[in-house]
Amino acid sequence: MNNQRVRFALLLACFIAALCMPWLVALLGGNYWVRVLDFALLYCFLALGLNIVVGFAGLLDLGYIAFYAVGAYAAGLLASPHLTNAFIEIKQAIPSGLHLSYFFIIPIAGLVAAIFGALLGAPTLKLRGDYLAIVTLGFGEIIRIFLNNLDRPLNLTNGANGINGIDPVQVANLSFGKTLHLGELSVPSVILNYYLFLFLVMIVILMCIRIQDSRIGRAWVAIREDEIAAKAMGLNTRNLKLLAFAIGASFGGVSGALFASFQGFISPESFSLSESIVILAMVVLGGMGHIPGVILGSFLLAGFPELLRSSMDPLQKMVFGKIMVDAEIIRQLFYASALILVIRFRPNGLWKSSTS
Repeated sequence: MNNQRVRFALLLACFIAALCMPWLVALLGGNYWVRVLDFALLYCFLALGLNIVVGFAGLLDLGYIAFYAVGAYAAGLLASPHLTNAFIEIKQAIPSGLHLSYFFIIPIAGLVAAIFGALLGAPTLKLRGDYLAIVTLGFGEIIRIFLNNLDRPLNLTNGANGINGIDPVQVANLSFGKTLHLGELSVPSVILNYYLFLFLVMIVILMCIRIQDSRIGRAWVAIREDEIAAKAMGLNTRNLKLLAFAIGASFGGVSGALFASFQGFISPESFSLSESIVILAMVVLGGMGHIPGVILGSFLLAGFPELLRSSMDPLQKMVFGKIMVDAEIIRQLFYASALILVIRFRPNGLWKSSTS
């Protein structure tokens, strides 16, 4: 009983802290750092999806960013004037442009990404380890190259120029792309998006907890530990792997749709291999298969590098009188150093599961 009370008190304290966080960050550092918090929540969304594939099922996926891209472009096409500008037939049929509600776009983005996840998983069912990593890496690059070149002969993605004018999320009369005025209180759009992302991330966390404790979650763990033994015990490893790819990909697709609504602009440059590696690093750093650890890894690798980037240039000028090393290089060194140290001293992650 005492343990339950302590756990409830900790959860309540974390919830209150999460609600107050954007206001405190905005007071201390301005809206830029609230925007960093927003992206940290988006990365948390992505890392939780990848954790299903890598952490639960043990399938090394280096092309996860492809599902993020699929969801973002699904939202970009359905919530922007791009299709009506690119195709005369659509403009004649819908003169005002195609601007679907995100109540439809988010499920569509998740479903399309899940289909792509199943398409990726189907030909890789017999691959493991390095071979699976290479195939998924290639899949991610293929998607990015397709997005970069699908501006001819039919202009579906606008190529390297990307898609702009994407609608923000809107619920009734509340637009998450504009400042909300509540009497004397003004709530900037970055804070509104923070609460939207926080709400959706909390739903994803609950889903992941339920999945982890379900028969499917335990079956994935069995496949991760020993696929041959799992198959010998009667588990349909083929379908379970496809399900892991599809569910993980759907989370990436929803996150991509949220990213498109938040930015208002998307281009293939946002979905490079380095982004896949960053998301995988979050899962590995925090603790594969451990939901709180993945959340910790997401916030560390989303926030701390930005802190380095903003502080390294002034620090170098103060010490050396000039900039010796570009801040972006220091940021990349942080990723590499963090992974090396974690693999060396904490192979199960910074916050490993109690069952590990």
